[in-house]
Amino acid sequence: MAKKQDIDYLNNIIKNIPEKPGCYQYYDENNVIIYVGKAKNLKKRVSSYFTKSHDHSPKTRILVSKIRDIKYIIVDSEADTLLLENNLIKELQPRYNVLLKDDKTYASIVVRNEYFPRVEQTRNIVNNGSLYYGPYPSGNSIKTLLETVHKIYPIRTCSLNLTPEKIKEGKYNVCLEYHLKRCKGPCIGLQSHEDYIQNVEVVKEILKGNTTEVSEKIYNKMMEFAEVQNFEDAEKLKEKYLIIENFKNRSTVVSSIKYNIDIYSYEEDANSGYINYLSVHNGAIIQAYTFEYKKKLDETKEELLELGIFEMRKRFKSESREIVVPFYPQSLLDGITYTIPQRGDKKKLLLLSIKNVKQFKIDKLKKAESLNPEQRNTRILKDMQNDLHLKELPIHVECFDNSNIQGTNPVSSCVVFKMGKPSKKDYRHFNVKTVIGPDDFSTMREVIHRRYSRLLMEDAPLPQLIIIDGGKGQLRAASESLKELGLYGKIAIVGIAKRLEEIYYPEDSIPLYLDKNSETLKIIQHLRDEAHRFGITFHRKKRSIEQTKSELDNIKGIGEETKKALLKHFRSVKRVRSASVEELEQVVGKHKTRLIKEYFSINTDALAHKSDD
Repeated sequence: MAKKQDIDYLNNIIKNIPEKPGCYQYYDENNVIIYVGKAKNLKKRVSSYFTKSHDHSPKTRILVSKIRDIKYIIVDSEADTLLLENNLIKELQPRYNVLLKDDKTYASIVVRNEYFPRVEQTRNIVNNGSLYYGPYPSGNSIKTLLETVHKIYPIRTCSLNLTPEKIKEGKYNVCLEYHLKRCKGPCIGLQSHEDYIQNVEVVKEILKGNTTEVSEKIYNKMMEFAEVQNFEDAEKLKEKYLIIENFKNRSTVVSSIKYNIDIYSYEEDANSGYINYLSVHNGAIIQAYTFEYKKKLDETKEELLELGIFEMRKRFKSESREIVVPFYPQSLLDGITYTIPQRGDKKKLLLLSIKNVKQFKIDKLKKAESLNPEQRNTRILKDMQNDLHLKELPIHVECFDNSNIQGTNPVSSCVVFKMGKPSKKDYRHFNVKTVIGPDDFSTMREVIHRRYSRLLMEDAPLPQLIIIDGGKGQLRAASESLKELGLYGKIAIVGIAKRLEEIYYPEDSIPLYLDKNSETLKIIQHLRDEAHRFGITFHRKKRSIEQTKSELDNIKGIGEETKKALLKHFRSVKRVRSASVEELEQVVGKHKTRLIKEYFSINTDALAHKSDD
């Protein structure tokens, strides 16, 4: 039975698992792998083991009770999870997995080593000079791929021994494939060897996944035909182009590399180096492991990668003679080839390893921050300080926004964030006093001056950063107010323009563009949106009050409820003014009727005298 600390440990892992495709592995108390599974969404699948009762599945219930650790490998697609799961089960043979009885392998595509090479499916890999691609996760995927290849380029499907001598002797006749225009008849010399091999070379590039060059060449040729109005040939090339564009690259977790190699990738932060290790045997990933080195001194990434390679080769007894790395380690092992790939299968495997080591680093950070939320806030503020080039950590940030509609009821809002979180008790509204009409620059100048002159007078804490919702004009106006108060240079100030989320600095015309996914930009956007929401809410409230004001508000003794009753009954102030005493008394009584009649009598007389004058 799992102890409470074991359950807490597992829950913390599950909380941070990404919602990505991949394979997960369960380990028991002896750190022995007991189950391998696949999922198109790792988080949902792993979570389901621990949230369901499994009353109808005693074996699953027993499995869950024995889980003490969870590890996972992320991949690029759901199809990759099938292949990776198959490889891991075969290699590791976990206790609770159904083991494969026949040990069959997935099918591959072969380009035969023949004078007129055939391209077809096979499960039998022979070292005879033929080229193999795959394996592929299902027969359907191979069937679709071969149909695609044959649709684009006519490649023979017959098993005839097409040697130059036998073709010259005229031993063969064309078959139905020729009449269906799926073969150009190399068997009787209707297609030259050179033309056929050119088609095969393009097919090889497609099978490698190098479709970009192929599609570009087809597209350029198509446009050439179109320019000379050869629309028939252009249309044929268009069909090929569309087929290739829709073609999906084959899997990453297996490759055409038919020997053993090790893949390493590296990430680091201030305190640790992280290394991911992938073991590839005969083109299939059979082992994935990510680990961390705590930095003791000022170890370089080259030193740590060297240690990691030595440790993994010893731990997993690797005898691979080639190692793929993102950069060269400090020293190289004798008899081992080190490769930094630029393209192809090795590059794809390296990118997969990099993806996993980055995820490991993110997960470690999330686990630590879930146990200590302040650590996350501090990290985000440090990132913000670095991104915005601030002298101080922006613990206290204030953001300003102006609101007016068609120049009416101008107001401004100030929202306050402390430690990256809204501090709503410190939010402030400003009724603009010195500005008439829609003048954002003057409004910003007034509000900034009022806000910080008051803070100085009260000896209240000042922010480390001021954010202005607006471009260079509003930022310049705000900066002028800070200069008048002697705060310019003591408080950092930036503006954010809405169009492209540019960050502007005072006296600098070139904006800063932050990564759209950065925490810094997200906090600035949150501040800006919160200031806008807070300002609009106040503006609407003020405008609503202005719109409900009437002449009845000037009558002493007539309150809000009486005003509502009069307007509800008479529909307008004009009708209240012209109503008879009897009509008014029915609604508000004698005393208030007298007050209303006296008010309108006095003000009507005053208005009349003014007209006479």
